[in-house]
Amino acid sequence: MTTVPPPVRPASAAHAAAARRRRRRVTLIGWSFILPNFLGFAALTLVPVVGALALSFTHWDSYSTPEWAGLDNFRRMWNDDNFWTAVQNTCYYAFGHIPLTLVVSLGLAVLLNQRLRGVKVLRTAFFFPYVTSLVAVAVVWNMLLSPEVGPVNQFLRSLGVDNPPGWTTSSDWAMPALIVASVWRDMGYYMILFLAGLQTVPAELHEAARVDGAGAWKRFWHVTLPCLRPTTFFVTVMLTISSFKVFDLVQVMTEGGPGRSTLVLSQLIFREGITQGRFGYSSAVSLALFVICLVITVVQFYFQRRSER
Repeated sequence: MTTVPPPVRPASAAHAAAARRRRRRVTLIGWSFILPNFLGFAALTLVPVVGALALSFTHWDSYSTPEWAGLDNFRRMWNDDNFWTAVQNTCYYAFGHIPLTLVVSLGLAVLLNQRLRGVKVLRTAFFFPYVTSLVAVAVVWNMLLSPEVGPVNQFLRSLGVDNPPGWTTSSDWAMPALIVASVWRDMGYYMILFLAGLQTVPAELHEAARVDGAGAWKRFWHVTLPCLRPTTFFVTVMLTISSFKVFDLVQVMTEGGPGRSTLVLSQLIFREGITQGRFGYSSAVSLALFVICLVITVVQFYFQRRSER
């Protein structure tokens, strides 16, 4: 009795099966790298965000059972003078912090991109404030801007200024003081990003512009800035988000005062939720802040794509 040998699969089918096994193995390896970070993101970010969204439609003080409130929190927010004051102050801070940080960090990057003696030490010195404890930064700036004994006002008095600003104790000067301190802290980080972008600018373009008779300013305006467009866009988006979410510097330096002159949205969220125990209303304000940041970011991406066309 003769046995029939099993059918031999074509070579192409064997190769396809091997390719599928390799793809599955690569996929499993990829998930093994992604899963730990995703689990942390889900537990510490995604779930709290979804929970805050649900809480924004409830009344909850963290002790009792949440009660469904519908749109009551949003109606209250619309009629809340503190909310609109916080929106105004947040925009004030953002519109001062973003352009100043952009200009200062880009200027430092261009300056420290030159072949200077001790340039590495200078880069480290300008970056150091960003990695310093923010509480320490705020305390130092409060000492510098002290109306009576601060070195800044003492210097102004030596120049003949009889009534120097009260800075963090003045409702008119508190926000500019916060902006200055924030720019000083953040400029080193964004300087590093611009330095990385400057390294990608082809030297041939500068040489060609120099041969054509372009001066330093024209080379910067017509060569450097266009090549830095992706970096500038990234820095602008990051600055916008961080400016609208500012909290820690304001909390340590002014606590939203004097009065409500430096009350920002993130601090209003903290006050309503942690201090007052109105977590439903606090979640509604946080949702409004999220929508504001989302809309501004979408608009920035729209104009960036439009300019690229």
